[in-house]
Amino acid sequence: MTPGGLRALIAAPHPDVAPLPPAVPRPGGTRLLRGVPYAVPDGARPLELDLWLPAAPDPAPLVLFVHGGAWRGGRRDDLGVTTRSWEPGPFERLAAAGLAVACADYRLSGEAVFPAPLDDLRAALRWLGVRAVELAVDPSRTLVWGESAGGHLAALLALTHREPPLAGAVVWYGPADLTTPRPPFDPADPATPEALLLGAAPREVPAAAVAASPVHRVHGDAPPFLVVHGEADTMVACSHGRDLARALRAAGAPVELHTVAGADHGWHGLDRAEVERIFARSVAFATTAK
Repeated sequence: MTPGGLRALIAAPHPDVAPLPPAVPRPGGTRLLRGVPYAVPDGARPLELDLWLPAAPDPAPLVLFVHGGAWRGGRRDDLGVTTRSWEPGPFERLAAAGLAVACADYRLSGEAVFPAPLDDLRAALRWLGVRAVELAVDPSRTLVWGESAGGHLAALLALTHREPPLAGAVVWYGPADLTTPRPPFDPADPATPEALLLGAAPREVPAAAVAASPVHRVHGDAPPFLVVHGEADTMVACSHGRDLARALRAAGAPVELHTVAGADHGWHGLDRAEVERIFARSVAFATTAK
């Protein structure tokens, strides 16, 4: 056998046809499939997702969750520091509300630059469509939800993914503009997380910075958005959320903006009851998205 033939023989099955791991039952009837490969970008690590499934056997609406971490780190199963102690956790709560949840990896800025992470999320949507019958999910009713850097990617995905269009987007304190100085962000600084995402200081690659800025990708056919941002955010200025909502309204797209007094990034500074209310409002928005 030739080396090429042997390499093909011993390679792991393609994610489109690889056996799914057994679903782990959770209290209340929800199920969890952890670490499911969905794509293998050339020269990169396999990308995986965790899938939370509701108890009902009917095809469930789907939430694609995108984690934060400054595009440089983070974990696919983390909705932020203030929710880590919840029991049951936030994704299990979404599944209990009748929503399937896919928490997806994407390539970080130390692995590949933009648009690689956005391409990876498109690949996750494609895979979920290919395996939809087995998973009992309805990819035509998919909402994307992200926090921080994941909110940025979620907004971009909702604004640029057309086939099929997404049903909505929940954006928690996500950067919306990589072109304009907004303290602490400086588009001339080559060491910012935004610069590492783009591969250069945003001011040095203006076309890429515009392409990676949700405020510059808004259009009238955008799906409904829920934008939630802390008014005291010291990492991603609240003006990002306000300007994204303003641009969506100006384009004639449906958007709800909720700014939270006293909230820093990651809802730091809020008590648990207030974070629970923000989460409940987001769940209500997700369950009504069509």
